[in-house]
Formats: sequence, structure tokens, C-alpha cells
Amino acid sequence: MKYPVYQPALTGREKEYVNECLDSTWISSKGKFIQAFEQGFASYTGTKYAAAVSNGTVALHLAMLALGIGEGDEVIVPTLTYIASVNAIAYVGATPVFVDSLPDTWQIDPADVKRKITLKTKAVMAVHLYGHPCQMDEIVAICKSNRLFLIEDCAEAIGSSFNGKKVGGFGDISTFSFFGNKTITTGEGGMVICANETLLDRVVHLKGQGLAKHRQYWHDIIGYNYRMTNICAAIGLAQLEQVDTFVQRKKEIALLYQALLENTAYAFHTAHPSVVHTYWMCSILVPDSSHRDPLRLHLEKQGIETRPLFYPVHTMPMYGKTYTAFPVAEDLGWRGLNLPSYPGLTDEDVTFICEAIKSFKP
Repeated sequence: MKYPVYQPALTGREKEYVNECLDSTWISSKGKFIQAFEQGFASYTGTKYAAAVSNGTVALHLAMLALGIGEGDEVIVPTLTYIASVNAIAYVGATPVFVDSLPDTWQIDPADVKRKITLKTKAVMAVHLYGHPCQMDEIVAICKSNRLFLIEDCAEAIGSSFNGKKVGGFGDISTFSFFGNKTITTGEGGMVICANETLLDRVVHLKGQGLAKHRQYWHDIIGYNYRMTNICAAIGLAQLEQVDTFVQRKKEIALLYQALLENTAYAFHTAHPSVVHTYWMCSILVPDSSHRDPLRLHLEKQGIETRPLFYPVHTMPMYGKTYTAFPVAEDLGWRGLNLPSYPGLTDEDVTFICEAIKSFKP
């Protein structure tokens, strides 16, 4: 495919740092790059503590465990999200309670969150979908007034901000993903961040096989092997050094898409005035759901890869045992389409893609 939906930009010191790992033989879960990446990431996101882990899904699992969420608890989560957000709730035996999305930002609907709170509600998970932050002032207020934990799933939103504050800094605990298609990547990898030292200690304890802090090879809880390798952290540190460049280019690409698709039948996912949208994916809505798959096929024939928006999780067999309608999320899920958005895309590439979209005749 000439124009993939995403490909990483490994244009910095990635090879240099990885070769340093190889030369030093520190290639597993110990080594200087792990701490350097954690400290650099905490500084970038404006929080106190960061713990590197093996992927974004386990970061969410650790967040649940660290907060003590388990059987009998409910966690409010948007249905329009990647499956990992919801699976992490199920992993600990808690119940995901789905809420709808806002039609303009595509993010979790605060009014629906209020409606879904019960005596069993333990936490709200705010997922910053496709790089656009949620309405964090309202979400934070809801959680504080109801004494609920706030978890931020920032897998798709590194560098995004709400009212000048970076995402990840609003929640009791927050998670990031560094999969190969994320804004910065370690191949596979993730990060848990928080401002509470006790929470950090719980995450570190759990991710390292439950190893006791001051007694070698003594395990005092059932833990997990969720650690990041020094090699992955080396790549991550090199990527972090370039994150502002990546984000700036992705914003430029998004603005060009928006300009070139203006006055067409396609609605681009634009930014609310109060946020910095980092456009992990550049996304559009087709006018009718029946147009989406034919448009995807039309673009594929011209070497342009696309993918559908996430299917609302409540429509999937394991989470859809009872019927509840979420009209906004369903409409977005059936009409949404992700376009190529990687930093290496040129203006000429974006122009070609937009001309291909406009040439489609449903």
C-alpha cells in the first residue's frame, strides 16, 4: 500500500540508543534507558511519577488493580473506544457501564455519565479518542462530587491538552500506549502515570511479579510480568525527543485535510476551541453509512489504506448481551473513517488522497 494509515517515523537517535543497549548487554527489564524514559515522560506530561510497562492494555489493567477496582464495582466507559479500554475493566471482574458520545467532539458525554452513576460506580474512564481530549472540566467535577476515581486512557492522545493542561494530568491515574501506530512508539509498550506515590508503588509492585521491595526473590502478592525492556525504552526515549515535531506535523496534515475537504459531503473531525487535538488519526464521516465501505474500496484501488472508526463496544457479542441504544456512538461508528496521518506524509500526498476521496461517486 503506497499510503498506509500509519507508519512510525524512526528518524532520531533510535539506532544509536538501541546499539548502546546491545553493546552494554542490558537488553531486558533493567538498564539506564528505562528510568530515563520514565523521567522524561513524567516531565513531558507534567506529572510526578511514571512507570513504563510492556503495552497499553496492561497499563490499563494495572490502573484498575492499583485503584482496587474489582468484583461488584462498576466503571463508566464510553462505548465508542478501542476494545482494550473495556477489556481492562472485565479483567478485574468489574462491570463496564457504557455511555454515549458527544456528536461534535466524539468524546464521552458528561450528561450520560451523570445518568449512569449508581451506588456501585467506582470510577469513570475518560478515553481521549483519536487525540481529541474529553471535556475534562465537567468530567473532573462529576468525579469529585460523587467521590469517584478518574482514569484517563490517553493511548491515542500524547501531547493533547484541555484548557492548556496536558491530558494524563487530570486523572487519579492515567495510561498511554506506544504501539507501532501511536504518535511515539516503542514497538510495543505503555506507561502509567500518576501524582500519588502510593499508587506508583502499587503499579511497580504489581508489574514486577509482586516482588517485595526490600527482600530479594521474595514475592508477597500475586503479580504480573508487565515490565518494559531497556531496548524498548531506548526507542521510546529517542521518540520522546521528537514528540513535538511529530505532533506539529500531524496537526499540519489535519489542517490540510480539513481545508481540502471543505465544502464537500465529508465532515472532518475538528478540534473544539478549548483543546489541543493531536490528531492521532485524521478521521472523517461519510454522509451515509452505506457509502463507507465502497469509499474504502475506491481508495484501496488507488493505494490508499483506510480503516473504520472503532465499532461501539456494546455491539460486540461479549458485551452486548442486553440491548441498549447509543445513537451518537453508533452513528459515528458506522459512518467514520480513518485516513493516512503519519508524520512522513507530504502535502502532495494529502492532496492526492483528498482528490481521490472527492472523485468517489456513491
